[in-house]
Amino acid sequence: GKTTTARILAKALNCAGADAPTPNPCGECEICVSIAEGNNIDVIEIDGASNNSVEDVRQIRENIQLVPSGSRYKIYIIDEVHQLSSGAFNALLKTLEEPPAHAIFVLATTETHKLPATIISRCQRYDFRRVGIESIQGLLKRILDAEGRKYTDEALYAIARAADGGIRDSESILEQVISYAGDNIT
Repeated sequence: GKTTTARILAKALNCAGADAPTPNPCGECEICVSIAEGNNIDVIEIDGASNNSVEDVRQIRENIQLVPSGSRYKIYIIDEVHQLSSGAFNALLKTLEEPPAHAIFVLATTETHKLPATIISRCQRYDFRRVGIESIQGLLKRILDAEGRKYTDEALYAIARAADGGIRDSESILEQVISYAGDNIT
C-alpha cells in the first residue's frame, strides 16, 4: 500500500484535470494515467535496496534541479528507504533541508526505526495499519462476485486471517485457492 499511496499522492499533486493540487484526481488525464502505469517521467520510483549508495543519491541531487517536464511537481518515491547507507542518508539530508519548490520526496519504509532522526525530523510521517479481517473479506467477496464464483464466508474468513492484514497477500492466497478449488471456494 505504500507505493500505491505514493502514486495516488502524485496524481493528486499533478492531475491535469484540476488547476491546482486536488484531493480528487481525475484518474483519466494523461498525467494520471501515466502515473498509474508507472511511466510518468516526473514521478521517479527508486528502490532504496538497490540504489542505496552515496553516488545514487548524488545522482538524484543532480537531477532534482531539472524542472518537471509536464507536471506541476517532480516526485521522488524512494521505497525501502531504510536500506540507504549512512553516507547516502547524509547526502540526501541537504536536499531534504532545502528542496527545490518543484520537488517532493516520498520516503516509504516498513522499518522507520532504521531511519536517522535527522531524516525523520524533516518529514511528515504517516503510519499505516494493517487492514481488518472484515474489510479484507468484503474485498474478496467483491472480487469473487465479479468473477461469478461461489464461496463460503468461512473460507473467506480463513483467507483474510491468513493474510494478516495484507491486501496483496489476501489476493495472492485467493488466487492460489482458486487454482486449487476452482469455482467453488469452501
